[in-house]
This record gives sequence, structure tokens and C-alpha cells, in this order.
Amino acid sequence: MSRFATLAAFETALEHLPVADADAITGARARQVSLTKPAGSLGRLEDIALFMAGWQGTAQPVIERGRAAIFAGNHGFVVHGVSAFPASVTAAMVGNFAAGGAAINALAGAAGLNLKVIALDLDRPTADFTVAAAMDEAECIAAFSTGAAVVEPGLHLLVVGEMGIGNSTAAAALCARSYGGTPAQWVGPGTGIDAEGIARKVTVVERALACHAYAPDTPFEILRRLGGREIAAIAGAVLEARRQRIPVVLDGFISCAALAPLAAAVPAITDHCLAGHCSAEPGHIRLLGHLGLDPLLSLGMRLGEGSGAALAVSVIRAALATHNGMATFAEAGVADGL
Repeated sequence: MSRFATLAAFETALEHLPVADADAITGARARQVSLTKPAGSLGRLEDIALFMAGWQGTAQPVIERGRAAIFAGNHGFVVHGVSAFPASVTAAMVGNFAAGGAAINALAGAAGLNLKVIALDLDRPTADFTVAAAMDEAECIAAFSTGAAVVEPGLHLLVVGEMGIGNSTAAAALCARSYGGTPAQWVGPGTGIDAEGIARKVTVVERALACHAYAPDTPFEILRRLGGREIAAIAGAVLEARRQRIPVVLDGFISCAALAPLAAAVPAITDHCLAGHCSAEPGHIRLLGHLGLDPLLSLGMRLGEGSGAALAVSVIRAALATHNGMATFAEAGVADGL
């Protein structure tokens, strides 16, 4: 049975979040001090090594078993013209993932990640959230459980990403409901729509927020009403990773928005997460501020698919390579105090 087979199980997990191993961080920090370099000279690479140590529970963390999990889902509200592409492209791209032809295939391979692509009922889009909840309780719990199932014991790192035509609209709605602000402050071009398309997206988000204005303000209710199956699956995967103390690399706006309802209620949910990059979607930098995450990269990417997060894994590997592979002052016979 899935860890999140019931709403109560999901809520209990969110209320009882494991914390990083303080002893492992202390040990990793002591190793950093002993390495043949001036203290702090590798900047954020040193911070990443300490972060990984704390969540892996060892002073010398590794990434021997890294996984990229990409979740795909379709949305009923795309009938309102919020995307430059039809919903059929979601299934087409899942096929491209399976054939090895997408950016995430290349980037996951370059980062040494096992790639899993999970399609969630693509032939059955969520309900149009401008007039009804996107999912009923059972559908949302099933999506959480699907996400949690990809998090196997022994993973050293999890990358999460998504594919779903129109899902930047759902992300904007989740952010506006979770953190406030107007829909116009959260809506962006997504796959590349024009100003008229952006105006339609704003209207759709406004209608969705109005439809669910008096719904319970809980993480679960916000996700099931305004999210999507792939978005709920990301939330389930991140929460299960936390339960197992597995560090997570988040991708762009949609992946981070999956955590917005959780983080608005329980800010510590992001403690085991790194933001792989800051995407070109304008709401992403605003969302990262709310989540308390500083992105590792900023390359103007806006593809999704977990692409920016997978690319950032190379930086994390570099951080661990220096942390584990450099000589100590004693080993090198170099005087301390550089």
C-alpha cells in the first residue's frame, strides 16, 4: 500500500517532517576546514556539500543512485485557449521521452540519472477548474501515491519534473491561492503564447480562484482543486523523499508550484530541496522567494521536463567531487591556514 493511500497519511507526513542529520553536517564541515584551500573559497559548492551530507546522513555524501522522475498529466481548462499547443502534445512528448528523443533524455544521461517518466491518465484530463475541482479526493490521493511510489529506498538524489500542456496556468493559480497577489503577477507566457493568450490565462486563473474562493485553505484542498495529476504527483514524490531523507532538486515554475500549497502551510517542507534553476517564466523568481530557495543556475530556460534540475545535478556532482576528492592539509603535507 502506498505511503499516502489516505488523506490522513498525507497530512500526518506533512506534520512530521524529518530533519537533516546535524552530526553529518558537523563532520562534513570539519572535512571542509581540513581541505587544501582557503576556508570558503569554493563558495556555494561548499554549502551544497554540507546540504547533501545532512540529508544523506554521512560526512562524505555521494550520488551513485540518482533518479529523474518526470510526471505527465492533462488539464480540462485547456479548452479556454491558455496554451500555444493542444493537449495531445502531452502524450506525444511522453512518446518522445520513451523513444529517448527529448531534452530530458540527453540531460539525464549527461547527469548520470536514471530517468522514469510516469503518465497519469492522459486520456482523462482533470476537470475544468474554472467550474469544478480539478480532482476529487480519490484522484488527488492516487496522484500523490503515484508520485511517492517512484521514491525508492537507497536513492541518493531525486530530480522532479513535469510535462502537461497548460500546466503553467495551474501553477499560477496555485501560487496566487497560496501566496496572494493578482493572477497577472503569476501568469506568464508558458510555452510562448502572445499577449492575447496571456490575457486569456489571467482570466482563466481569475475564474478558477473565484470558483474556489470559499474552499478550505489546506494544502490538500488547494492542490486537488487548482492543481493537476502531475502536479500532485510531484508533491507526493517530494514529501515521500522527505520521509526517507532523500535530497530533491526541483525544476522550474510548475515543479516548484507543486510545493506552494504545502510550503505556505509548512515552510520547512523545502528544507531538503535545492532549486535547480530559475526559469524564464516570470512568476518563478517570485515563487522561489516565497519558498526560500536560491537557484543554482539561471540560464533563461523554460522547457520544463526536469531539464533545468537535471542540468544542475552536474553542479552538485562537482561540489561532491571537490568535497570528497581533495586532499586534506595533512595528506598533502601543506601547512594549515591558507
